[in-house]
Amino acid sequence: MNRKRQPTRPQTLWLLTLICLLSLIAPAVRSHTRPQDDEVERVNSDLVVLNVTVTNKQGEYLHGLKRADFKVFEDGREQTITGFGEEATPFAAALLLDISGSMEGRISLARSAAIRFLDGLRTDDNVAVYSFHNDVRQMQDFAFTRDLDPLVFGLNADGLTVLNDAIVHAAHDLAARPEKRRAIVVLSDGADTHSAASADKALNTALAANATIYTVDLSDRNAMKSETAAGSAALSHFAARSGGRYLSSPGGKELRDAFAAVVEELSNQYTVSYRPTNRSHDGRWRTIEIKLARTDANARTRRGYRAPKD
Repeated sequence: MNRKRQPTRPQTLWLLTLICLLSLIAPAVRSHTRPQDDEVERVNSDLVVLNVTVTNKQGEYLHGLKRADFKVFEDGREQTITGFGEEATPFAAALLLDISGSMEGRISLARSAAIRFLDGLRTDDNVAVYSFHNDVRQMQDFAFTRDLDPLVFGLNADGLTVLNDAIVHAAHDLAARPEKRRAIVVLSDGADTHSAASADKALNTALAANATIYTVDLSDRNAMKSETAAGSAALSHFAARSGGRYLSSPGGKELRDAFAAVVEELSNQYTVSYRPTNRSHDGRWRTIEIKLARTDANARTRRGYRAPKD
């Protein structure tokens, strides 16, 4: 009769070591899995914080407004402003670089755009850089550096597009930042093809992190509008609903001016907060509108948020 062979002592030690290593690696792997749609992110309804851009009819930033100059409405009902500020505080930004196959031939343009954005930041502004195609990868952690990591210069266009997942990933990281003003800057052609998260999930997660989304449309200018319409519409939607700006296929000096405008805007915002009178946790979308006492002024902020749901 054949006896079952028992593992030797060295083999046993090796197996125990392998099990321990796997137990350490597993949590890290799980932390980078793609988000699921049922993991709904919502704003804490006890306090809503708004970053508000105020300009005159010429598009110039207006300073010196007081709390009394602002009125906030949620679902048509006026809210009591509990916090107000105009201080030029530093901001945290997440720069998302699309390297999917649809960006072939425009990766160098995207890298140049990233460099121009970094060059325009102020001394105290923090920025992190991410790339995304089949998955999301953080290339640079939040730092004051203005140099693009050398790894970014080795990136090539390949794979599918997980734009929604990239926004969710960046929003989660921004939510842990101490800065009150937070931004997600997307450099992409906008055609999401592989995300686990929906566009609504991505938007809600950004709003929950109090992050404004700025999108730079890098669609192929030589392509037919029908081929780029869906991507452009997605980028425009993210910017409009979060209170940010959509920049349509800029290049050269136009691109430099566009990024300078984004940095200037983030540096010239009012911070307004309130506690909603509607305390119900119904999971519904709540619209936000800001009205100003000055008739020559225009206020722009996010259009609303999704309430928690018990």
